[in-house]
Amino acid sequence: MKSIIGKKIGMTSIFDTTGKQTAVTIIEAGPCVVTQKKTVETDGYNALQLAFGDKNEKHSTKAEISHFAKANTTPKRFVKEIRDSEVDKNVGESITVDIFAEGDNVAVVGTSKGKGFQGVVKRHGFSGVGEQSHGQHDRQRAPGSIGNSSDASRVFKGMRMAGRMGGDRVKMKGLKVVKIFPEKNYILISGSVPGHNGSIVLIQK
Repeated sequence: MKSIIGKKIGMTSIFDTTGKQTAVTIIEAGPCVVTQKKTVETDGYNALQLAFGDKNEKHSTKAEISHFAKANTTPKRFVKEIRDSEVDKNVGESITVDIFAEGDNVAVVGTSKGKGFQGVVKRHGFSGVGEQSHGQHDRQRAPGSIGNSSDASRVFKGMRMAGRMGGDRVKMKGLKVVKIFPEKNYILISGSVPGHNGSIVLIQK
């Protein structure tokens, strides 16, 4: 699997040669430094440890500084292990957006925006109950009955109710690489990806 760590910049739209408009997400992907290489002989499995984003040395522990020094690089803020990577790189080498090509199908993993405590209409898509006219009342966005008083006499696990929404790990599949700007480490991916602007995402082929 080809993977790279990136930072979501924002969204825009581009036009192709036929004039068709496509909404795309701009991601600053890499360069990621290989800080550790695991093999079946030494660790029991194959993996590459990638690091992205500079980190101030005074905010790093001695163990972190020593670990990154082995890869001849400065301390990094984000570290991710990629199992069975198709990219053959050694410790200290960098992975850039060049591992992808325009037209590649990719998946993007990120953390969705946190929306706080929300009701069932926004959180689960309930339609609401009651009249929408002839006076307002408190049942328009209410969840309705949540249990059965004559049978189980309890609320079952998994009942869709109000609660904290967002902040979940989300994987968007079926996205396509529309354009690549290697000189800026930018990659344009069709559609939207999870997370707010500035959040860290993982792009997988």
